[in-house]
Amino acid sequence: MLDAPARRRPEFYLPAGETSHARTLPCGPGSVAVARRLVVAALARWGMSEDVAERVELIVSELATNALRHARTCGASIRVTVTRGEDEHVQVAVSDLDRRSVTRRPAGPYDEGGRGLDLVAALSVRWGCDYRHWGKRVWADLAA
Repeated sequence: MLDAPARRRPEFYLPAGETSHARTLPCGPGSVAVARRLVVAALARWGMSEDVAERVELIVSELATNALRHARTCGASIRVTVTRGEDEHVQVAVSDLDRRSVTRRPAGPYDEGGRGLDLVAALSVRWGCDYRHWGKRVWADLAA
């Protein structure tokens, strides 16, 4: 008797009808990729277009990379959240425990970094940062 083929377990359990998904990820290599897969899975579950998924994936990459690179709390964690609004808007956010301000810095033509928040601003309808007593939450809104 042959065994049934093993079913691949989904990486994220995303219940039907939920309008928000979040994961806490360690400050370490691989977390940016997991954040991208989470938002892509959520958007696919919600039936969002590939165009929206690509923009959200790029934005969460920038926000998570910034949190991991600049937050003084590495060794702790970041929290990634993706939320679908009633009007088919999508918000993606990354929270960390660092209370320092988010700063857009000018990047020269030959600089290898410094364009992340400019990219977030260009791809989103609006973006911002909410400061909390425990750290900050950087978010971006996109129209579907």
